[in-house]
Amino acid sequence: MTQFIETVIPGVILVEPVVHRDDRGFFFESYHESRYRDAGIRERFVQDNHSSSVRNTLRGLHGQSPHPQGKLVRAIEGEAFDVAVDVRRGSPTFGKYFATRLSATNFRELYVPPGVLHGFLVTSDTAQLVYKCTDFYSPEAEFSVAWDDPDIGIEWPIESPILSEKDRSAPRLKDVEDQLIDYEP
Repeated sequence: MTQFIETVIPGVILVEPVVHRDDRGFFFESYHESRYRDAGIRERFVQDNHSSSVRNTLRGLHGQSPHPQGKLVRAIEGEAFDVAVDVRRGSPTFGKYFATRLSATNFRELYVPPGVLHGFLVTSDTAQLVYKCTDFYSPEAEFSVAWDDPDIGIEWPIESPILSEKDRSAPRLKDVEDQLIDYEP
């Protein structure tokens, strides 16, 4: 049965599905609404995204406010170092992060709830990530936090990633506090 593993950040859940393999390939359930709801992932998903990137590309750390998005993320090709950062005001783990490796071979998924930043670094030649979102993309609500913010201290497995201009010039967490949402246990 699929395992739902609580992480150090409330609401961030690592999902390890059961994968059925044989000489034809594999099969697994990548999402089952009632099982995920019973495991604590209660939000409704309204949008699916698909990203393709080359090795050393770092995307993030991204969020939206208002209209924060929860995301259920998995790799369908390659591997990524995937990160969730708690930036919900009043959260007991505010400013802390959780990181894991998502790959097309380990089939893991990471649920990042609304109000928690998300980012990833591609560690294979290429990677494709797909993610379900709990709210629609809203360009005017989007904000970023510096991937290398020393107040967060993420131990990325790279020193000089490939970044977009937006991510290269992203402010530190302390400079976006007015855009954060409140923690709701």
